[in-house]
Amino acid sequence: MTFVVAVYTLVNYYIFIRAIQAFPPGSVIRIWFAAAFWLLVSAFVLARILERAYPCHFTEALTWIGNFWLAFMLFFSIAVMMLDIIRFFEHFLHFLPGAWMDNYLLTKQVTFIVIVILVSITVTAGYINARNPRVKELFLEINKPGHGRSELTIAMASDIHLGSIIRKAKARELVKMLNAPKPDLILFAGDIVDEDLAPVIRDNIGEALCGLKAGIGIFAITGNHEYIGGAGPAVDYLEKHGIRMLRDTAILVNDQFYIAGREDRDKPRFSGKPRKELSEIMKDVDLSYPVILMDHQPFNLGTAASLGVDLQLSGHTHNGQIWPFNYITRAIYELSWGYKKIGNTHFYVSCGYGTWGPPVRLGNRPEVVIFHLRFRNEQNKS
Repeated sequence: MTFVVAVYTLVNYYIFIRAIQAFPPGSVIRIWFAAAFWLLVSAFVLARILERAYPCHFTEALTWIGNFWLAFMLFFSIAVMMLDIIRFFEHFLHFLPGAWMDNYLLTKQVTFIVIVILVSITVTAGYINARNPRVKELFLEINKPGHGRSELTIAMASDIHLGSIIRKAKARELVKMLNAPKPDLILFAGDIVDEDLAPVIRDNIGEALCGLKAGIGIFAITGNHEYIGGAGPAVDYLEKHGIRMLRDTAILVNDQFYIAGREDRDKPRFSGKPRKELSEIMKDVDLSYPVILMDHQPFNLGTAASLGVDLQLSGHTHNGQIWPFNYITRAIYELSWGYKKIGNTHFYVSCGYGTWGPPVRLGNRPEVVIFHLRFRNEQNKS
């Protein structure tokens, strides 16, 4: 935590020492700018400290301000780095118009205003995008008989992050989107709640979740954020509101197909207890039945394929959530977002429904995914 705060402070100091140059030395506006800047910077840190100890409307306001500032900080730092690169080459090549350099303070002031406007537009566009999820549909063939069932409709969401930012209204919207196709199953691939359960309880978000409707059932797994906030209370809360949590187990549903759910990969780090290997979860699974697996973090896809899983659903990556972090997630994960097939196994990694940190998405749009599975005709064994 100390390292994170140190990096956060250094990045903001870098932005500050560049931005303050747009104001004349000794001017009153320079003093007011400095005070306002560091108040904005401190909002995120104060919110993290107070959100559990003193949950209230003031803390929630700090959370919103602090999380929005993270987005502004990102794009301000990118803009300042680009300006410093330009300044570096200008020092040697002198390619900028002479008039810009003759009145350098005015140039800095105009640059400051332009950057603030552009970053504000970018963050606003990202906020609007994050508030407008889409429905994505996939039609997949499963090369196994459905044992009396020819088709299965699954409504799936991941990374909802219910809490101070994703509130009851967004939960109601999610419920409506998941219920719309009248699914047989509703599946949540982890990170349903965002670390701290207190805002979820205070806003009574569970009441909205009770509106979920699926012909066969509603199932979920833990994500890393359930473990960050304490997996036990989060699991208890979700199960009390109609969601069955699968924790390193596989169940046969209606004698037609299996659903398997893994504990989050970060369980050992937060609980000190190991999660089961996938081979152990699958050891009693009859592979003549279709197998649907939920694993929050999409690592080691080949293992699931080798063990006979037919469909794996994951989340976690947010596909970076905000450009340019999507390039980082693409480098880390074999599949950062979307669909992939390995052998006979279908994989889908959702970019998620909610947001972590800034309520902003750029480079991807939040989603609910509807899967239409068609099983092999039982009379056709080939």
